[in-house]
Amino acid sequence: MATSAGQRVLRDAFIGFMRIHVLYHAAKEPIYGLEMIEELGRHGYAIGPGTLYPLLHSLEGAGLLRSTVKLVAGRNRKYYRTTRSGDALLVKLRAQVGELMQEIA
Repeated sequence: MATSAGQRVLRDAFIGFMRIHVLYHAAKEPIYGLEMIEELGRHGYAIGPGTLYPLLHSLEGAGLLRSTVKLVAGRNRKYYRTTRSGDALLVKLRAQVGELMQEIA
C-alpha cells in the first residue's frame, strides 16, 4: 500500500490528468459539469461535484476556460469552452504527455 505521501502524489497526478481531460473536451465542444463527471467516470475517475466544480472554476479563473449560461429544461446550465490560451496550453500538454508516454510505456 502506498504511503500518505505517495497517495498525495497520486491524487495530484490524477487531478492533473483530469484538468487535461477537461481541456480536451472543452476544446472539442461546450461541456457542463454533470456531463464531465460522467465522462471522467467512464475513464476511471470517481469524482463528484465537490472536486469537479472547483477544478472548472480554477481553469476559468486562470483564463483557460470561459463559461456561458444557457436555459435548459427550465434551469440555467453553465457551459465551458476553452479560450485561446486554453487551446494553446492543450497543444503544449499534448506534446509533453506524448513524450512522457513514450518514455514510460
